[in-house]
Amino acid sequence: MPAASDLCHDAAMRFSVWMRAYEPWGEMAVEARHVDAAGWDGLWVADHLMTMTGVPSTGPREVCTMLAALAAVTEQVRLGSIVCGNGYRHPAVLANSMATIDSISGGRVIVGLGAGWQQNEHEAYGLPLFPVKERIDRLEEACQVVKAITGPEPGSFAGEYYTVADAFTGARSVHQPLPLLVGGHGEKRTLQIVARHADEWNAWCPPTEMRRLSSVLERHCEAEGREPATVKRTSMMVFAFDDDPAVEQGPPAQVVGSAAELQDMMGAYVDAGVDEILVPDWAWGTGQRRLDGIDRFLAEVAAPFKD
Repeated sequence: MPAASDLCHDAAMRFSVWMRAYEPWGEMAVEARHVDAAGWDGLWVADHLMTMTGVPSTGPREVCTMLAALAAVTEQVRLGSIVCGNGYRHPAVLANSMATIDSISGGRVIVGLGAGWQQNEHEAYGLPLFPVKERIDRLEEACQVVKAITGPEPGSFAGEYYTVADAFTGARSVHQPLPLLVGGHGEKRTLQIVARHADEWNAWCPPTEMRRLSSVLERHCEAEGREPATVKRTSMMVFAFDDDPAVEQGPPAQVVGSAAELQDMMGAYVDAGVDEILVPDWAWGTGQRRLDGIDRFLAEVAAPFKD
């Protein structure tokens, strides 16, 4: 694969930081301001009620509250949920919350929505984890609810699971309707929902799989009479420099290498049609070490792809 400097790109790629919302708020606020000033494109926060292990900890934090706080301490970056679990968030209430955050931020919010999957958090909070088909059916209706009630006029929707009548968000979001990202890998239904309703799509997978899933999405778009290029594609990996003593073992998909090797991986994502990479911050330690990692990645890996 050629070096990133040798590649020719038709459009700039976006790079965003996926914040691990576990640290004290003061540290998170410092990081958010730093990311905003450094020239990153976005900040994303996951939506979970508990850790996957169920072990008590200082996080994760509630996503809408976190995004509102981030909106108040930043000026430029997009702010998104990656992704809200539809099973424990009524879409009309979620849309109202997100529209309020969009108003606070001056129009920088994107609503990330998924079907939900983490069993232990549903059990701990006494919430039903519906069968997969029902979760996907609910997700499709939820997308329509979010679009309906964040539009320029009051909206209505009547489905099997959700009904809204002449509903609207009092905050009146800057973008009407709010931009919607749907996360997931399901080839038959989830990507069909993306083609029908979403502005962006997210999947956590390597470039080869991203390319394959993108071709599936394109077929769904064509079946829906939609131009595939109108759906932005986003993905993520846990990137770390191999000479960084702060390297921590993260998810199995973690990529550790030199700046050149990480650029090669980024080039593969570009070739797969990815428009934005979300970079989790937890491989870079904490405090100043994390801020240094954020700056280094932007300068040594992302820079050739942003311009």
